[in-house]
Amino acid sequence: MYKKLRTLETIDRSGAVLIVRLDNEDLAERVAEAAIAGGFQALEITLSIPGAVDVIRRLSAKHGPNRVAIGAGTVLDEHSAYECIRAGADFLVSPQLNPAMIRMANRYQVPTISGAYTPTELVETAEAGADILKLFPTEAGGIPYAKSVLAPLAHLPVMPAGGVTPGNVAEWFAAGVACVGVGSAVTKAWQPDGDFSRVTEAAREFLSAVAQARQ
Repeated sequence: MYKKLRTLETIDRSGAVLIVRLDNEDLAERVAEAAIAGGFQALEITLSIPGAVDVIRRLSAKHGPNRVAIGAGTVLDEHSAYECIRAGADFLVSPQLNPAMIRMANRYQVPTISGAYTPTELVETAEAGADILKLFPTEAGGIPYAKSVLAPLAHLPVMPAGGVTPGNVAEWFAAGVACVGVGSAVTKAWQPDGDFSRVTEAAREFLSAVAQARQ
């Protein structure tokens, strides 16, 4: 299978992308490893993390053979896109529509998850060649907005990023999203006492809720 299709199939099969946005590379890597132990198969390492490209390189080399997709997030331009692709990123995520970034990714057959919010932005992002449309920001409109915007655009593969929890993930899928992005509910589960096994448990809980929601 072509690598691009294999990555998209991984995201589709798991139904969830973990958004890792933390203060430093050591913390990001520890959280990513704990989440992978909990079953996550698609992780976005945001470029807002100092040393993020090195984290992507290490995680991709270690977990790529096991079909875990390691992506790069907050990719704002084609130069960052190329750097991440060279580091082994399996997919690229942006908060906004950047046609140059999408062209770079398509040139090297790397999937893109590109940010959009309004119906116009969603359609234009799909037309630009993005593989998945990241509904962002989501907190303002939430599930009711996603349901409304997807009523006439149900054919578009939309992924909300933000505000998704084990308690409401079923409502998101009922609204018509293709997959979901989750961050703090999993990535910051260690904070009460520094126990990273809490991240692994939070990952299992979230993925279990996703699986039940998609039955």
